[in-house]
Amino acid sequence: MELRIKNAESLVSHGNVPVRKAMLEILETGLQAADPYQNTRKLLRLEGNRLAVGCKEFEPAGDPHSGKAVYDLSQVERIYVFGAGKGVQRVAQAIEDTLGERITGGHVIDKKDHPVHLRRIGVTLGGHPIPDEDCVKGCERILEMTRGLTRNDLVFTCVSNGVSSTLTMPVPGVSLEDIRKTTHILQIEHGAPTADVNSIRNHLDMMKGGRISRYVYPAQTVHIVARDPLTYEELMYENYWLHTLPDCTTFQLAIENLKKWDAWEEVPSSVREFLTEGDTKYETVKAGEFEKMPSRIFGVMPGYKYTAKIPAAMKKARELGFKPVLLTDDLWIVEARQAGAHMAAICRTIERTGKPFKPPCAIFTSGEMVVTVGNERGIGGRNQEYALSAALGISGCRNTVIASVDTDGTDGPGTQFSTGPDSMPCCLAGGIVDGGTVAEAGKAGLNIDEGIKRHNTSPILWELDNGIVATPNISLVDFTVALVGREG
Repeated sequence: MELRIKNAESLVSHGNVPVRKAMLEILETGLQAADPYQNTRKLLRLEGNRLAVGCKEFEPAGDPHSGKAVYDLSQVERIYVFGAGKGVQRVAQAIEDTLGERITGGHVIDKKDHPVHLRRIGVTLGGHPIPDEDCVKGCERILEMTRGLTRNDLVFTCVSNGVSSTLTMPVPGVSLEDIRKTTHILQIEHGAPTADVNSIRNHLDMMKGGRISRYVYPAQTVHIVARDPLTYEELMYENYWLHTLPDCTTFQLAIENLKKWDAWEEVPSSVREFLTEGDTKYETVKAGEFEKMPSRIFGVMPGYKYTAKIPAAMKKARELGFKPVLLTDDLWIVEARQAGAHMAAICRTIERTGKPFKPPCAIFTSGEMVVTVGNERGIGGRNQEYALSAALGISGCRNTVIASVDTDGTDGPGTQFSTGPDSMPCCLAGGIVDGGTVAEAGKAGLNIDEGIKRHNTSPILWELDNGIVATPNISLVDFTVALVGREG
């Protein structure tokens, strides 16, 4: 098994070494649980010319099409795989390894800087969280391959976190630069969460909001998605980010969310005009249309609720002598620096008083933090900002180590916007800090407060050997752990 954390040796070369080593074992265990490859192999069973697709645990609850779908491949003319998102190649790889030369082709769009390892399925590496020209090129390749599909063809689609950026093809009259500006204003400058941003970008795009399913129709289709929400009702009527499925948002909601985040007057005029016109021919796919398509849905990729990383990591913590405590595994929307400071305060209290949890203990949280960047152009990410904010709060603590990582292996924009002398050699996955981190920063002439203020956290973590480098995979959102060891 390949280790996902690639610089473990430097991360445990200083500071509270025993607790840091335990932390890396726990993080590694959680990161390994983010791999959907085995679930996808479990979903597919090839016996001669018969392909069975199905597994009860991967079915949406209440799916009216329950049971295995069996395809006679002697009657299937072509097999394609299309997808987008961070680490989506792991699902496509499992399909490749199952079907081999039976696959006609396909195309997926992964995040920039991820390695390419597919053989029969094409790969484009696109920008995230701000889409770029390569995202559009990848969509154009997918769209070209969907032309001429018939009911005798079989298509697999797969999407993972990050699909809302990587799957980008602007509507007529709205340029890619307009989309980039709108995304940057909402997500980077104002800190709007994905749920609010997607109502807007779903309606400014020719691929999102289930439209890719329109292009694939009338081919038989298997949609492979995140494992939650995984009731059929939720997927049909509450979905806003699994872009191969129906979309619940509207033009009106898009306008309301732009105004909610005080961005209506800031976004390009083309965006305001397109959303105001609300042309019905550009409306996203709704449940009624989707349910007429010959398709099945299976959830093999753990989502934010089905956090496989948490139970696996908690088990490892227990094996290492830490009592595991889960504070939250739900989708929280909170500023990273505030979350880091709050966790630090909890750990200081535990170390000083033994309450509310007796050391040695391991405190787990998960979710999707936000960073409101404004006009700063620093290099970093929410997990790195969390870690450095926590470092300020636990300064001087003898037995506390706190770490946070983005499970896809790349935290925040990473190197997408890095230029000049402060450029990073790689995109960090997150950071690890202890009670001595602030003192180490002082000796190195690094100002943590200024780094957080400028959202320029990567260079600090990197220089202090506290920046975590990890292999890419799908995202199970943010994964934070705080360890408080036993005194002495």
